[in-house]
Amino acid sequence: MIVKRTKSRGTVTAPGGRASLLLVTGPPGVGKTTALRKVCGTLQEWPMRGFWTEEVRSDGVRQGFRLVTLDGEGCTIADVRRPGVPRVGKYGVDVAAIDAVVRKVLAPDPSVRLFVIDEIGKMECLSGPFVEAVRGLITSGQPLLATVALRGGGLIEEVKCDPRARLIHLSRDNRDRLPGEIADILREALK
Repeated sequence: MIVKRTKSRGTVTAPGGRASLLLVTGPPGVGKTTALRKVCGTLQEWPMRGFWTEEVRSDGVRQGFRLVTLDGEGCTIADVRRPGVPRVGKYGVDVAAIDAVVRKVLAPDPSVRLFVIDEIGKMECLSGPFVEAVRGLITSGQPLLATVALRGGGLIEEVKCDPRARLIHLSRDNRDRLPGEIADILREALK
């Protein structure tokens, strides 16, 4: 179901028309990243820029996270073995690594037809340049497709309450169908 979150935290069916901010949310492990990758795979004709977040695993156990740009460059942004602060749960977060990726791939650019962010989450929001870039992209009106944490304050809540946002709740029941619907919405927005 595609919904729009209002300031009162209620939900209503999203309005018609062009979408410049599509947000995919849902519980951890439901397939948000997979859905985004499917959408982008069907829109390959459009110039896109952004990044995916991938788990780093060792012996089947999650050890951290990497950001991988759409052109394949990657860096580790969080690791259980990383000492000190900041931390999100058991992960030490490398804010400088997030900053470097953000400066490279999220600068507004009129030649980019679609920006992709996976994800607007607690780790990424520790980066001032990330928060600034997301706000700048939203203000610019350039189409943005992003996953967003199900819970959280600050930028996480801010983007979900933005009047330009379409909030898409992904579940195990709809995750096979929704990537096609999201791609159709974006095709209309990218005309």
